[in-house]
Amino acid sequence: MKLIVFLYLEDDDPRVARLLTDHGVLAWSRLTLEGHGAGLAGWYGSVAPYRSRMAFTVVPADRADDLLEAVGDMDGLADPRHPVHALQLEIERSIDSGPAGGTA
Repeated sequence: MKLIVFLYLEDDDPRVARLLTDHGVLAWSRLTLEGHGAGLAGWYGSVAPYRSRMAFTVVPADRADDLLEAVGDMDGLADPRHPVHALQLEIERSIDSGPAGGTA
């Protein structure tokens, strides 16, 4: 199993949701974040915070590569200077709560 984490601008949320649906991801979680960046030339301090999102899901290892490749192929984003980022992490172990303590 692989944990895939997506970081992106809030305006691109529909695109990310469609990407997940198109790749057969049936369940994912999404959080609202405040992104920060360094000031640009002529600006003092930091730029205004970005309205960002983070989504994450767990997929079978054999489907992770296709999902990440699809992120690399995304176009039509709200601001091309802020691409969708995807991170893949290995899941070493998982367990479910409850009396059976089942593992996944």
